[in-house]
Amino acid sequence: MSDPRLTVVHTDRAPAAIGPYSQAVAANGLLFTAGQIALDPVTMQVIAGDVVAQAEQVMRNLTAVLTQAGTSWAAVVKTTIFLADMADFQAVNEVYARALGDARPARSTVAVSGLPRGVRIEVEAVALLPQR
Repeated sequence: MSDPRLTVVHTDRAPAAIGPYSQAVAANGLLFTAGQIALDPVTMQVIAGDVVAQAEQVMRNLTAVLTQAGTSWAAVVKTTIFLADMADFQAVNEVYARALGDARPARSTVAVSGLPRGVRIEVEAVALLPQR
């Protein structure tokens, strides 16, 4: 990054970026994550299974990025969920609720015509960073 006000966040516990972007960027006390899909961070392959299995992997990946940045779901301000099929909303919502615990960030959920690598779900987040 050329701007010193921006800090790239990277962890090996989440999939490496598969394009010209970062897992997350910290700026002005906020963390902006890239959308996470159901990639296994070790193999970089889409995990096997249905939308529930994919949602669980996505939430693990996002948790790893949040943790690396020193924050958590409790500090997440906003999430956006992208679904390949809105019929998956309820199943994804259950996984999402388990991952977030008591946290209740603002959220948008949208159906899209396609997602990278043919996955069924992608999630991105904006979180507060600890004050330094």
